[in-house]
Formats: sequence, structure tokens, C-alpha cells
Amino acid sequence: MTPEIAVIGGGPAGSIAACALARAGRRVVLLEREREPRHKICGEFVSIEAQGALAQVGIDPAALGGAPIDMVRLVHGESAAESPLPFRAYGFTRRRLDEALLDAARAHGAEVIRGASVRRLHAADDGFRIEAEGSEDLSAGTVFLATGKHDLRGFKRDTAGTRDSLVGFKTYFRLPPGERRALAGAIEVILFAGGYAGLQLVEEGIANLCLLVEADRFEALGRSWDALFAHLLATCPHLDRRLGDAEPVLDKPLAIARVPYGFLHRPAGDEPHGLFRLGDQAAVIPSFSGDGMAIAMHSGRLAARTYLEQGRAASLFHARLRRDVGPQVRLAGALYAASRSGLGRRALVAACRLWPGGLRVAAERTRVPVHARLA
Repeated sequence: MTPEIAVIGGGPAGSIAACALARAGRRVVLLEREREPRHKICGEFVSIEAQGALAQVGIDPAALGGAPIDMVRLVHGESAAESPLPFRAYGFTRRRLDEALLDAARAHGAEVIRGASVRRLHAADDGFRIEAEGSEDLSAGTVFLATGKHDLRGFKRDTAGTRDSLVGFKTYFRLPPGERRALAGAIEVILFAGGYAGLQLVEEGIANLCLLVEADRFEALGRSWDALFAHLLATCPHLDRRLGDAEPVLDKPLAIARVPYGFLHRPAGDEPHGLFRLGDQAAVIPSFSGDGMAIAMHSGRLAARTYLEQGRAASLFHARLRRDVGPQVRLAGALYAASRSGLGRRALVAACRLWPGGLRVAAERTRVPVHARLA
């Protein structure tokens, strides 16, 4: 099999790119390692920018049953500050979103191969050879690498200088009716010693809890999710109110270690020509901002446009993406850094209570800028 382009990874970045390339008449094969719909670690916040990218491929977030989100609430201890968002967002699971995106990729003309786990990628001057379990080997002139947080052997990201000491968890809860009503319409960012959590509703009234904790704090708690969760309920009154009587939906949370927040890809001199890195393979914004999915989709659209206009000039794409999202990644990192001390957490919430519009400004300035959005 010899497609013009192989897209490795069927998440938001890869599927959006596959849609754009196939719509332009290019022969695209998308390799997705999961055979069936799966939950993935993600805050599942779909901003206005992400909605625009989804609309371009025919997906309506409201029609997917997403929970509307109009407000952001910042919480530390018993103190909270809130502000309306500058747009209506939605919350719905990656399990549902990724399936809709894969369906869209097929509808636009891409060949989608499920259960294809890429094991090796071999680069040559004229393209790439791909070895994958669950699929025949194939060659492609260009590869769009969209494997998310998971590096492909031999093509590991250079994350030196990033903050990668965090352990991430994601799970779901059925909240008591009163707490579900209190959370409805809001995304809550809860600051605590050693990390922070995001809480919001997704489809069918389920609450998504996505949190990050410093590795040394997790180590001190015996590397146990149960111990960490009990510690958070004991030390975070807000989380205790929301989740103390909630019913877990998953048997255990999804987890990931060493998330390289602040990463922005800069191709090394020996990186193969024609290798486009998308999504978290290109840029990792601290989830403090909530716009990771929009940045992933933007990277997919920008990479496809660059390829269609400039051919295999992946380095040009990577430079454009750094220009588009670099300031947002750095600002989100600075906000997270400010929250690492108790004084910083108290100051952030106090400042936002005095100036609620500050939350709105922060939301605007950590998003894909207007000038960079693609029609």
C-alpha cells in the first residue's frame, strides 16, 4: 500500500488533518491504534476555536450532546472567583468526539484503519516505510505524526527544559443532584498544594475530573490513586463537596506520567523531511488554559494547509505553529508557575475576585489568536 500521506493517530489533530487533505483530493491513510472507542486523558473542554474546526468537517458539538459551559470558576480552599467565558464552550468525552472525527475523516475520503499500532517508522529521502501491528506495512511520501502524548520509538520529542514532573489522572463521576446543578454551566479549576484539578460536566450529566499532581507529592502518598483522592477530599473543601458523595463511573482512573508542559517542537537538523508533528507532538500547553484540543485541531489544519501549499516543507509548518501558539503556551505556563506556592494560589484567586474580568482576559490570551485561525 502506498498512499501519498500517512496520518499516524486518529485523535483531534490527526483526524482534522486527514479530513482537510482528503477533501483536497489527496490519498490519505489514517492509522488509529484503538479498534474500539476508548476514553483518553483529556480535560474535554471544547472552546469556540475547537468548535470552528469541528464545524469545518461537519461536526456540531451541541448535536453530540455536549454539556454547555459559559463560566469559569477558580477555587482555592474556601475562596472562589468566577467570570463568564468570552464564548460558549461544550464538554463532551473524547470517546464520543474521536469517533465523530474518525467518521468525518472517512466521509471526506480518507482511508481509516483501526487497530493499527505503529511499531516502527523508517525514513528515507523519498518518504517513509511504516511497520504496524494490525495492518500491512505501507510506504508514504509524507507522515503526519499525531500520536498525542505517546512518543513513537526513534522519534521521541526533545522535551528538555519543559516541566515534566507532573502525573496526570482523569476519571468520571455521577454527582448528587444538588452538586450537578451547582456545577452545570461552569468549568472549575481547583488549586491545591502540589497541583490542580479541572471539573466540568460532559454528556449525560457525568462530571469529568482531570487533575495533575507533582510526582514527588504522589510518591509521598505511596503512588496510590486511592490515597491521593482521599488526601484531596480531606484538604480541598470544594472537591469534598462536589465529589464526597459522588459515584465513580470508571473502575480506576486513566493516568499518565511526565507530561511535558511548555513543549514547543523545534526540528533538529537530522529530522526527516516530510515529517509533520501535530497536536501534543508539536506543542503541549498547560491544561491550566483548557485549550489543548483547539491547539491540536489548529495544528492539524495548519499542517494540511502548509502541505497543500508548500509540499513536504514540515519545518515551515513547525515555525508557523510556534508563532501561532508559542505565546499562549508560555502564558499558561506562567499562570501555572504562579499557582505552585500557597501565596501564589491565594493571590491568584484574590486578584480574580477583585477583577473577575481577569479570568476572561486569561481565557482569551491562552487561546489560538484570531489572526491565526484558518477559514
